[in-house]
Amino acid sequence: ENNLKGEREMTQRRAVALGSFDGLHRGHRAVLDLALSFKERGFEPCALAFDEHPLKVVGAGSPPELMTRQARDEMLESLGITVQKISFARIADMSARQFVNEILIDELNAGAVCCGYNYRFAKNAAADSHDLEELCKAHGVLCAVAQRTEYNGAPISSTRIRNALSNGYVEDANAMLGREFSYKFTVVSGDRRGRLIGAPTINQHFPEGFIVPKFGVYASCVPIDGELHAAVTNIGRRPSFTCDDLRSETCITDFSGDLYGKDVEVRLLQYIRPERVFDSLDALGDQIAQDAQKAREIFNKTEK
Repeated sequence: ENNLKGEREMTQRRAVALGSFDGLHRGHRAVLDLALSFKERGFEPCALAFDEHPLKVVGAGSPPELMTRQARDEMLESLGITVQKISFARIADMSARQFVNEILIDELNAGAVCCGYNYRFAKNAAADSHDLEELCKAHGVLCAVAQRTEYNGAPISSTRIRNALSNGYVEDANAMLGREFSYKFTVVSGDRRGRLIGAPTINQHFPEGFIVPKFGVYASCVPIDGELHAAVTNIGRRPSFTCDDLRSETCITDFSGDLYGKDVEVRLLQYIRPERVFDSLDALGDQIAQDAQKAREIFNKTEK
């Protein structure tokens, strides 16, 4: 034990942020900001991230993801926070004391621990933030608890954001996220319907387990080579084309170029209308042009 303690003291101590970090919304950011605040004390900010959702491990069925794990890790690193991965199955049956001693202190060399007001941990989620504070105090480890972050009078949560997206309330979801909801998937071949309005179309499939927003047409924007382009995105099964292929189809205005095979990010700004069946390609083309014009107007009003 003395040798282990000596090894810990020789390595940089960490400020460990704890949570599910599903979506990295404003509530998560409050916890991460606490971890970053310990940087001035010489602690390395890090986030303890799970390799899969805890509910999946306990057999309850995991909710759809608000962002891929790769996107989550990239965003954490862009904030200056290193990512420490752990299997939830490994810690699911640990007592609170075991988790603090074996994972936070022995393995991660925590000098500070940060969590949200509603954080729960240990077997059967039996321990809370108060228990964490007491256990950390016993080892001389600092513990900071973020107060709840609210939107429209209620706590921000990943569940609320998922519900907002499922109902087409993109602006509410974006306000809770603190940024536009986005996804970045590989562009696949499509019907090239964007040619109807003289703009390229990118088609993307949602991977299994990722949230699918309410079917319909959205004002969106697409970053390409550091520049944001106004766009209009259709999410759904394209009823005018009698196909059952769920996809995101985005017409990018003011851009010309081939994006096939590339990973492209689409950011949703506002829900415009539900999907509709059109009698002809001309009628569809007219509607796409109207949608694109409305999307440009929404894009121009959005703070860049």
